[in-house]
Amino acid sequence: MPVLTDRALSHIEFSEGDLLVKTLSTKEEMIQAYELRHRVFAEQLKWVPETEDRQEMDMYDLWGVTVGVFGSDGVLLGMGRLLPASGEFMLGNEFGALLPRDYIIRKEQDTAEITRLAVNPAVKDPKLSNRVMLAVLKGIYQWAVENEIRYYYLEVEHRFLRALRMLGFPCEPIGPVVKLPPAGAEAVAALYDMVRFDDENSIKRPSFLEWISTIQTLNGDTVSGRMSSYRKVAADPVMA
Repeated sequence: MPVLTDRALSHIEFSEGDLLVKTLSTKEEMIQAYELRHRVFAEQLKWVPETEDRQEMDMYDLWGVTVGVFGSDGVLLGMGRLLPASGEFMLGNEFGALLPRDYIIRKEQDTAEITRLAVNPAVKDPKLSNRVMLAVLKGIYQWAVENEIRYYYLEVEHRFLRALRMLGFPCEPIGPVVKLPPAGAEAVAALYDMVRFDDENSIKRPSFLEWISTIQTLNGDTVSGRMSSYRKVAADPVMA
């Protein structure tokens, strides 16, 4: 099992309507993730070379964790890979050009990196595509809650960063917009603060905060208040 500095990583699994959100754990699930990554990052975006087996993998998979969204038929519809600070970040290697000179990457236990964020290109319905992406973002949020992560680094296309900010995710750019070879995509690195997300959305978008911090277990139970302060709240005594 991957570790987060000195402790094992906790997994997530919950229902989001007719979608299943979970950390991938089986070989079959990971093959779906590698194939989806190839379609998006090799064939479409051309950020990485295509491979004969049509699967995109790299060394970060050795310590990364993938959160996926599955349809009722078991097909992987969306995903995001999360890299704990116990291993290397892509930001310090492949995406170093996105950082200001002398920038020191935060490598504390409360920090992780979001990579390989994607929706399956086979999803043609814009409404379903939006639902899948929101479910992936909810999974990433809930994984952070489960593993006591406050800060996420991410590297995305500039226009997608604007979309995230419009949705209510306070992702602050930490460097300039850079055209990355070979496709020349305009990418930017950013830092996302979970606590700031909760504070701002409790005022500006309380219904969105309630949605992202509430999950339904596979047993049908509803668990609410799973936000950045969840562990502290859960530790308080319950008064009958």
